[in-house]
Amino acid sequence: MATSTTQVKSAKAFFVFGDSLVDNGNKNFLANTARADSPPYGIDTPNRRPTGRFSNSKNIPDFISEALGSVPTLPYLSPELKGDTLLVGANFASAGIGILNDTGVQFINIIRMYKQLKYFEQYQARLTDLVGYDEARRIVNDALVLITVGGNDFVNNYYLIPFSPRSRQFSLPDYVRYLISEYRKLLLRLYDLGALKVLVTGTGLMGCVPAELAMRSPSGQCAAELQRAAALYNPQLVNMINELNSQYGSNIFIAANTQQQTTDFINDPAAYGFTTSKVACCGQGPYNGLGLCTVVSNMCPNRDEYASWDAFHPSERANGIIVNMILSGSTNYMGPMNLSSLLALDTKTKT
Repeated sequence: MATSTTQVKSAKAFFVFGDSLVDNGNKNFLANTARADSPPYGIDTPNRRPTGRFSNSKNIPDFISEALGSVPTLPYLSPELKGDTLLVGANFASAGIGILNDTGVQFINIIRMYKQLKYFEQYQARLTDLVGYDEARRIVNDALVLITVGGNDFVNNYYLIPFSPRSRQFSLPDYVRYLISEYRKLLLRLYDLGALKVLVTGTGLMGCVPAELAMRSPSGQCAAELQRAAALYNPQLVNMINELNSQYGSNIFIAANTQQQTTDFINDPAAYGFTTSKVACCGQGPYNGLGLCTVVSNMCPNRDEYASWDAFHPSERANGIIVNMILSGSTNYMGPMNLSSLLALDTKTKT
């Protein structure tokens, strides 16, 4: 059922940080509530079993791994991540987390960003034991890093409840500025840990996901406040990334405009082969946007026709389209260049 992605052959390691949009199953190894290890998650995988991904099958990191000519990264907490599998990279992402440590307080046992970065340090020590310091450093420096975080800081923090602590502390513009300043610290830490090729995704149209339509929009219009948040946040994220690249004198960070891609899905779903971009395939209530996706939920017969798999997450097919945008999108979608250009530059540098 997947959309195939353009393949850019490379032997790079791949590291993934962030939230449920990119979590490959770390939550399977923790006692918590934000998890995707029960049917019907994974319904379109070869064995039709859940993997811990918040998808009917592949998620964004899986498609990027394909494009790199590699196998999918294992969750860092997986006992299978040992020996030569360390050379592939690792996925540190965890559902429910945000840029801020107080995001996702309603979930227990989530791997917050500071802990994901600690695990990255641990990983590097394990890699050094395997291949030696110099080779471990080369692998990390040469690797591709994906970080997808920020949406939960709005939907599971600022807008989680009326008069939330953060919304009393900050106006929305001030909160966005605070998030960007905290995100900058995370990116600087990644750089300090050896990441030299970092793909940073913005938030999508948060007010248009089925969960927010169900809770905030009887008319079906995207929720205005969350749309305003995305419109403030994403341009400031790009500006911050451009400033960091100027500071380092190199294009360390590239920004993926997932807001623009999801806008395209919303405005013209048929152009992408979707029958709907507002109703989730799996769920219940208006837009199938209430509660969790479970075996008793409404389930669409053809997942390829839906941009949304569940109340918050894209379908496998939508993930594939997003990754094609990351690989080959114009500067309307990718800045300062797309992923294929970054990897091609890298190949030229080595030859």
